[in-house]
Amino acid sequence: MKQGLEEIAKLAGVSKSTVSRVVNNQPNVNERTRQRVLEIIREVNFRPNKAARALVTQHTKVLSVVIPQPLAATFTDPYFPRLLQSISGKANQQDYAIMLWIGDNAEQEDRFTDRILNNSFFDGVLIASAVDDDPLVERLKDAGFPYVLIGPAQKGVPYNVDVDNLSASREAVRHLIALHYRRIGTITGVLNMGAAQHRLQGYREALAEAGLDADPNLILSGDYNEIQSYEAMRHLIAHGVDAVFCASDVMALGAVRAITDAGLRVGVDIGVVGFDDMPFASTLHPPLTTVRQPIADLGDRATDILMRLIEEEPVLQDHVLLPAHLIVRQSCGASVRS
Repeated sequence: MKQGLEEIAKLAGVSKSTVSRVVNNQPNVNERTRQRVLEIIREVNFRPNKAARALVTQHTKVLSVVIPQPLAATFTDPYFPRLLQSISGKANQQDYAIMLWIGDNAEQEDRFTDRILNNSFFDGVLIASAVDDDPLVERLKDAGFPYVLIGPAQKGVPYNVDVDNLSASREAVRHLIALHYRRIGTITGVLNMGAAQHRLQGYREALAEAGLDADPNLILSGDYNEIQSYEAMRHLIAHGVDAVFCASDVMALGAVRAITDAGLRVGVDIGVVGFDDMPFASTLHPPLTTVRQPIADLGDRATDILMRLIEEEPVLQDHVLLPAHLIVRQSCGASVRS
């Protein structure tokens, strides 16, 4: 940093303190001198000081990725590492870096949101798994930063990339109905998040189409958590469930463990369907029937849209809805009941 300022100062014929004031966009610098310093910065492609480079190009080449979830949940749920891998890969292709923000929803409204918006060293924001009426989303609308939501569209949000959770969940429960299950329960995700709401809606719609009632005793929240899902599954077993649709594969793990601990057989006594198709799904015993969602495509498409907004390039589609597909394996009992 020191050597860089001295180099620019020598080439511009000014003092190091003058260069520092220009770099930090401070007043008390003659406009002609300011332009001379900026011209030198351009000519030498002054890389050590990123603030100077950003001042010249108006771009930091940094993307903020915000996951408004507790830290433990972010790194124990395999969804987020896979999403971050996709975002990083796409950003690296265009020489962008990412700045990761992780925070508990309980903190987000004040301190967490302020910390993000008060840090101006980024060009745009990706928000993954936002809750309804997320205060960060509301404040980004007025802050002037380009931003893209990874998840269901929210009112007033101009760009989002999501999976068709509703259709995919409906397909999963229809499959259980076609296998002649009738006491079908569900373990939901966090219900102040749009994806969890859509997966629950798909469950309800599939039951209604088949003339089956959505028994409130068979609808429990697992909050995308294996332990909570285990307890929810114990409740469902006590209420005579014969199949369960879990809104994530992590929750399906908890359900499978509860079924096994109760002395019952997955895919024989109780059918299980998950959502995500995580790598462990195919190696579970029995292998897990689940909805495969395109996590890599989610990150790739959202990052591409954000970089286009930053570079002021055309965005072909404001709201992207990606398909998800049911992968049938043994946990639903297809080979036994078909």
